[in-house]
Amino acid sequence: MPARASQRRAERERAAGRRRRLDAGARYERQVQTAPQRRPEASGKKSNMVEPGPRRVAAIDCGTNSLRLLIADIDPAKGELSELHRRMEIVRLGQGVDATGRLASDALARTFAMLEEYAATIGGFGASATRLVATSATRDASNAGEFAAGVRRILGVDPEVVTGAEEARLSFSGATAEFTPGSGHPEPPFLVTDIGGGSTEFVLEQPAGLDVTSVNIGCVRLTERHLHADPPTAQQIAAATADVDAALAMISSTMPVTSAHTLVGLAGSVTTLTAVALDLPAYDPLRVHHARISADRVHEVTVSLLSQSHAERSRIGTIHPGRVDVIGAGALILDRIMTTFGFAEVIASEHDILDGIAWSMATDHQSGLRQAGQAT
Repeated sequence: MPARASQRRAERERAAGRRRRLDAGARYERQVQTAPQRRPEASGKKSNMVEPGPRRVAAIDCGTNSLRLLIADIDPAKGELSELHRRMEIVRLGQGVDATGRLASDALARTFAMLEEYAATIGGFGASATRLVATSATRDASNAGEFAAGVRRILGVDPEVVTGAEEARLSFSGATAEFTPGSGHPEPPFLVTDIGGGSTEFVLEQPAGLDVTSVNIGCVRLTERHLHADPPTAQQIAAATADVDAALAMISSTMPVTSAHTLVGLAGSVTTLTAVALDLPAYDPLRVHHARISADRVHEVTVSLLSQSHAERSRIGTIHPGRVDVIGAGALILDRIMTTFGFAEVIASEHDILDGIAWSMATDHQSGLRQAGQAT
């Protein structure tokens, strides 16, 4: 009995030793899988080049009408953006700026209150970088410094009042990153149009690079200038149309828009019109994203929206309450673009400047890692 007991103890100890070795090996494999990978060192020189992996970023687009937030994990090496949180609120920062040249105090208060909520969300997700891009409303305002100070206080970063050209570049990269060559996919060259509250950007893909033009027509600006009645009168619609056509004539003189094969439309005016055109009972971004709407259908919806009263439009389930008063002007801009330049359809994109801002932070970070490695 003692001999058999001793043998069983020895077998248990050998088995325990095997389990300890296996456990140690498993821990090592998990550490290898999760630790940052580094480039092989060469010539005995130590390298601090860390192979960049996914980076969690927070992008904010502060426009004339809306304030939007995207939190995403971006992996530049794989070319992947994994969306974690996306939110849009209407704050109408550009309220009255076309007439006064200043950001209204109540508009600033609405914007700062929403930024406080966004800051809490960003902190909760643990984003490693935040970038806020402000567009036409703050470009035109005489009290832009007041806006900048509020952003710094709340988010700890300076707002970037980008040029029209940079705004358009960010929009193009965000909108077309998912387009890959192949049957059934949109065909290049692309003309990307971003219809904002105060301005509309056009980005045309050309062999030598991106051709960019920005014009001061937007859904808020056009509404405040012309569409005062409820519903707008025929004379007001004609004046707004003339304003849009004059801007498009300038576009025609500066870029060969008819060389584009595919029109891609961005921002709330386009996505909202798309949802209405699809007869959706409620707004569904998955249905809207990359939906194709014919020129005839765009015109039909535009005529309908401009003929309706504010109360009638507010009963359409796919129109955000903050867009009810400006969606007619936004639809008119898209309708005139398609008619003037002869596009048979538009592809709506939920991904736009917001996604471009997120990509820019990840790619800038990757470039910084490379530069650090080269300087070592």
